[in-house]
Amino acid sequence: MNHYESGNACYEQGRMDEAIAEYREAIRLTPDYAEAHNNLGAALQALRRTDESVAAYREAVRLKPDYATAWNNLGSALQQQGNLSNAIDAYHRALSLDPNYALAHYNLGNALREQHRAPEAIDAFRAAVRLKPDFSEAHSNLGAILHHQERLEESLASYEAALRLRPNWGSAAAQVVHLLRQLCRWDELEPRAAALREAVVTDSSLAKGIPPFSMLAADTTPAEQLSCARQWASYKNLRALDDRRTRRAPSPDEAARALRIGYLSADFRPHATAYLIAGMLESHDRGTFHITAYDYGPPDASPMRERLRSAVPSFVEIDHLTDRAAAERIRDDGIDILVDLKGYTQHARTAILAYRPAPIQAQFLGYPGTMGTRIVDYLIADRFVVPESHFAHYVERVVHLPDCYQPNDPKRAIGVTPSRHEAGLPDTGFVFCSFNETWKIAPVMFDLWMRLLRAVPESVLWLLASNRSAAANLQREAEGRGVVAERLIFAPRVALPDHLGRIALADLVLDTLPYNAHTTASDALWSGVPVLTCPGETFASRVAGSLLTTMGLTELISTSLGEYEQKALELATYLERLAALKEKVRESRRTSPLFDAQRFTRNLEAAFQSMWRELCRRGL
Repeated sequence: MNHYESGNACYEQGRMDEAIAEYREAIRLTPDYAEAHNNLGAALQALRRTDESVAAYREAVRLKPDYATAWNNLGSALQQQGNLSNAIDAYHRALSLDPNYALAHYNLGNALREQHRAPEAIDAFRAAVRLKPDFSEAHSNLGAILHHQERLEESLASYEAALRLRPNWGSAAAQVVHLLRQLCRWDELEPRAAALREAVVTDSSLAKGIPPFSMLAADTTPAEQLSCARQWASYKNLRALDDRRTRRAPSPDEAARALRIGYLSADFRPHATAYLIAGMLESHDRGTFHITAYDYGPPDASPMRERLRSAVPSFVEIDHLTDRAAAERIRDDGIDILVDLKGYTQHARTAILAYRPAPIQAQFLGYPGTMGTRIVDYLIADRFVVPESHFAHYVERVVHLPDCYQPNDPKRAIGVTPSRHEAGLPDTGFVFCSFNETWKIAPVMFDLWMRLLRAVPESVLWLLASNRSAAANLQREAEGRGVVAERLIFAPRVALPDHLGRIALADLVLDTLPYNAHTTASDALWSGVPVLTCPGETFASRVAGSLLTTMGLTELISTSLGEYEQKALELATYLERLAALKEKVRESRRTSPLFDAQRFTRNLEAAFQSMWRELCRRGL
């Protein structure tokens, strides 16, 4: 066996160091051996020696310019470097040589997706699955980008195709369940959701790729959510990737110095997280804290983004950097506490945290649950959303803020309230409301809401027009429960001030379970409308209860769905009681800590200082 073939054998067996040695010997003997240079690049890339792999691939294509495989591999290594433009050029070169190269189309789709070029990425993924119909990863990634483009039915079809090819693929199975929830296709939902939960409980092969967020909207326990998070962290290898012992521990005399805080997110743009944190960022004490925002979101020129830019001394765009390079930038900036605002939500780059760029890493606001990995030290919460009796279900150390964990922006403008007719509502009748996304509407809650509509003559249920299919499906479900479809009114998406203005037309907001209204609940309270909730046992199911407790509105917190239904019926029947409650909401809005950004920020800063003092006391 010659050195090239021996290298191939070592590569197939995963013995990369030996493969590299054999390929180098083959190249020493035959310097113009393009295939050996290409395979050397592959072995180096497998060990994440990316710069060396790029050099090897470049030599392969220099020696053999029509080598489509090497051009594709060069693109892959350049993409791993974060050099997307040159990667795309390499993929195009590979495809000019071999237009039927499915893997090159797939890789091109991934690179275009990273550059937020969705239409071109969709075309590339479609080409990949047309050329290779059993390409499960291409079907899945096509589903992901179609989902992001809100082409939900097409996305579902792509994920279903991926799942048919790989029936035990947890990621695809979870995405199918989430899309069924979004589309309110409940006939198919229950058995598929039950299979996911069973996989997590039994730690079956299906559980390895189930994103933890998919468990938050399901009827799961905190212990099950912890299991899913741990399984995901293991599956994604989300462990510390540096040796913390090589890093200098802060000394006790540093405990009182000014701290450098970094906020890490893709959502410094018109997004629920941005609407919540804007006032908080503007309220930070710049003499005691230096604040940096690290943004890896898509390009955005909105007024909200400009406001957030102005709110912090340093706004750093890291979208173009690899995870390692982003972590190095954060480390070089000397960040003391890195606050992740994404958790396991869409577009999160959790791997940045794995490089341990800051001595303290905390998760806050964006993800209501544990991340199941020690790369995050603290979870910022409050006593309602995570009571001490739940601490065992969190890997992170839980820090309780004294009021609600959710910040709010007291500068949110409330637009003019339209007439009922202008809002698409009937002129008379009680207005129940839920502006949550449709994936939060569980069948058991919809059953309850329909009973309320049947019990309260001329009442309507005002919902968000999340997607056309969901609206039609909900109307069909309503009719199946004896409620005419016209009693469900769907509100289009509008600008936030207009949305806050129209909420005032609602009489009572009905919360969802097992995943509450979060930002949508504080929006309603800011607009002066009562929110009725029923907390569960998980963080995601207790947020509205935390908001109401902070506002002194505990009479709107039910202990069971039976009590929830009874309270809703009473408020819809005894309107003078409802009027008094609305007045209490409006008064509390003015005096409550919930909408006091200065107070919230001082409490958060105190938490940061407490974390830092503890680190200085015990060292890394």
